[in-house]
Amino acid sequence: MPGLNLTLLTDFYELTMMQGYFHENKHEECVVFDLFYRMNPNGSSFSVAAGLKQAIEYLELLNFDDDDIAYLRNQGVFEESFLSYLSELRFTGDLYAVPEGTVIFPGEPIVKVIAPIIQAQLIETALLNIINHQSLIATKAARVKWAAEDGVVLEFGLRRAQGPDAGILGARAAVIGGCSATSNVLAGKLFDIPVKGTHAHSWVMSFDTELESFRKYAFLFPHACILLVDTYDTLRSGVPNAIKIFNEMKAAGIDSKNYGIRLDSGDLSYLSKKARIMLDNAGFTDAIISASSDLDEYLIRDLKLQGAKITLWGVGTNLITSKDCPAFGGVYKLTAQYKNGVFEPKIKISETHVKITNPGNKRTLRLYDTVNHKLIADLIVLNEEIYNETDDLIIFDPIETWKNKTLLAGEYTIRELLVPIITGGMTIYESPATFDIKKYCETELKTLWDESKRLINPQEVYVDLSRPLYDLKMNMIEKNKF
Repeated sequence: MPGLNLTLLTDFYELTMMQGYFHENKHEECVVFDLFYRMNPNGSSFSVAAGLKQAIEYLELLNFDDDDIAYLRNQGVFEESFLSYLSELRFTGDLYAVPEGTVIFPGEPIVKVIAPIIQAQLIETALLNIINHQSLIATKAARVKWAAEDGVVLEFGLRRAQGPDAGILGARAAVIGGCSATSNVLAGKLFDIPVKGTHAHSWVMSFDTELESFRKYAFLFPHACILLVDTYDTLRSGVPNAIKIFNEMKAAGIDSKNYGIRLDSGDLSYLSKKARIMLDNAGFTDAIISASSDLDEYLIRDLKLQGAKITLWGVGTNLITSKDCPAFGGVYKLTAQYKNGVFEPKIKISETHVKITNPGNKRTLRLYDTVNHKLIADLIVLNEEIYNETDDLIIFDPIETWKNKTLLAGEYTIRELLVPIITGGMTIYESPATFDIKKYCETELKTLWDESKRLINPQEVYVDLSRPLYDLKMNMIEKNKF
């Protein structure tokens, strides 16, 4: 939320570790942390990065005010010298991140923090909270929009969101992922997002007749006249009464460019096809047919396959909560520590290969085909490695290493994914407007092959390790065996 100091939005153990670093005089040691995730949500082959703007705002406002210090003192576990240090603490490190709206994949850094360990430790929880939530909703929205094809998708989920902040920031993320507007007025104001809506069944029920309710609404909003037609009987009452109103508007010389009906219950495929025939026969071939009613990407896809005549989709609960996968599994891991003038790599080892971290200070390169501009793979490399598009490049799967591919010089292009956001505590990056991020996300999604956009069993996009990084990782695993 803009302007809100979230410094205490952290897990208690971050603070106890921070006091430990301070007590051991380790607090100024510079480290590298990577924020990444291990598995795509919703069965997707990709995710969409979101939340960077709010992460930047959080870091810019990071400070322990007097009330924060007093609260921590009352916990009875923190030393006065440590609390005094906290009262002066600000974020002075570097932050690198992928721009919001970027298509991302498991295992690769979304955010890289280079900072004194006491600062890098403090910000873990808030960064994960911010990035995880918005990336989850943006990814869900991208899937919904893909299912809707050329149809317009509106975000209608505020009343079912898990609290005001989830509703507000979720609306922003939904627009980044593909929605064209939101019903959330506060989100519209904060992020310059178009706000849209029609009317509820209560509006219809508050009048003596359905026809009267439609007439009054059309009088008030002739150029945003979407009438909810399923309060009583959709095909025998709602649609015929809507047609009567549209005829009255036409007779009054009102040339509305935004009028039509909304379906909120029943068999949306059957009703939309019948309603389309009725509207077309009455001469209203450009009337919009919109639909709501517990929609998600799977239902929208099936309705499209059944020939539903719906062109505007109001998606609520299943989008704003990402109901089928309500959490994004981002993690934040220490990967390097500055000692003796260099960043020494660090690794976490596990019996589960997906939980073994990639050590070192790293960059991520995105490789594109020069002919069709589609994404070939992402390549995680050590920071000091140099790559040139004029050289042949061999890439390989870091798990199934026999899977490899040779990219010939001139057949691929390279893009650096992580861009500098904050340097020495100073923000050097200007966050784009929400709709500009949405447009950027649209171009990002076009770089994916259609096979990778399937809702079910999509083709995996590869994230590979460079040979030096792979060898470093294997050597560190071998060295740390017990």
